Amino acid sequence: MPVNLISPEKDDLLPIAGIKLGVASAGIKTVGRVDLVLIELIAGTTSSTIFTKNAFCAAPVTLAKRHQSEASPRYLLINSGNANAGTGEQGMQAAQTCCQAVAELSKLNSNTVLPFSTGVIGQQLPVEKIKTALPDAYQNLATDNWYAAAHAIMTTDTIAKALSKQLEIDGQTITVTGIAKGSGMIRPDMATMLSYIATDAAIAQVVLDAMLLKAADQSFNRISVDGDTSTNDACVLMATGQATNAVITDFNSANAQTIYQVIAEVSQHLAHAVVRDGEGATKFIEIEVEQGQDREECRQVAYTIAHSPLVKTALFASDPNWGRILAAVGRSGISDFDLSKVAIYLGKVCIVDGGEPAADYTEEQGQQVTSQDEILIRVILGRGDASDTVWTCDFSYDYVKINAEYRS
Repeated sequence: MPVNLISPEKDDLLPIAGIKLGVASAGIKTVGRVDLVLIELIAGTTSSTIFTKNAFCAAPVTLAKRHQSEASPRYLLINSGNANAGTGEQGMQAAQTCCQAVAELSKLNSNTVLPFSTGVIGQQLPVEKIKTALPDAYQNLATDNWYAAAHAIMTTDTIAKALSKQLEIDGQTITVTGIAKGSGMIRPDMATMLSYIATDAAIAQVVLDAMLLKAADQSFNRISVDGDTSTNDACVLMATGQATNAVITDFNSANAQTIYQVIAEVSQHLAHAVVRDGEGATKFIEIEVEQGQDREECRQVAYTIAHSPLVKTALFASDPNWGRILAAVGRSGISDFDLSKVAIYLGKVCIVDGGEPAADYTEEQGQQVTSQDEILIRVILGRGDASDTVWTCDFSYDYVKINAEYRS
């Protein structure tokens, strides 16, 4: 079960004026499962995207980048059950064929369609199944289908991830709604496996781009389940302009910052949800690294801890084996390390002080912290004023089982 995460109810997710969503069952991996999503964007919608940095990026990622450089997106086509990654030229043709099928239904050009896929890598996309199911998705396009779409994009997720929030600007209500999927193969280098966030605010392209980059940097780019960056990671932020507020053209303006804070909150909620629903996760772990020379150094230490199987398995067992945390800090690659300035905490319990075991630490204190389902690890480097935070989860027996059986 996810760590302290509850699935949203359908009524919790607010529609965004100018956005419609449709779902269908293509039977891509499992017969009868809803696994296809079509998102329609009203003309004039501004959209911003960021994609995986994995060199073996999937065919839909390559094609989506190309299409976005050519035209303003009007449709997003998402399938689960097949990643269409590592599929060569045939995979590119398959993604293009699916976009063309949407174009024929909508009477628009195929380059107004951005494709997204998630699922098993290395298998060819079942194009005919998708083409057969597409008319159903197109026919049930509706503003209140966020809940259905959040479920349709799931793969090994055990729970849908979604959130809506509202704010007021100049007396006008602005809505932000977002969905995401992700549970394993999570160590984003830009976003999460798949995430779609929309607002009805009017926001200029340059401002929307800045909002997405900053929001992802503080949320999706601070999470890890297993240290593996997917071939298919993608995040899309859409602003339909249907709220009729004055177009926001300055990222530093008060209105822009008010909207950004809500977009950032939605992004962080979705990012945390991915970790809380990490494959087999039983604990949510926050790793804070302080007093580094710069944020990059702090992240380097934090991710070394977050990616350590020894740390993650110890925490699964509620074992305060803090020597594993110490070893991870020591091998993080920081140069000119002055160990006499290092302190490490489990929650509020100091386990290392001045590079040595804390004099008053007891095993019982450590056990009390590691027995909780939410754990804070703090590392103080004593090298500067920078700090950063990463969120991860433990490794349980189920992580191995889920991934060993993923293709069966």
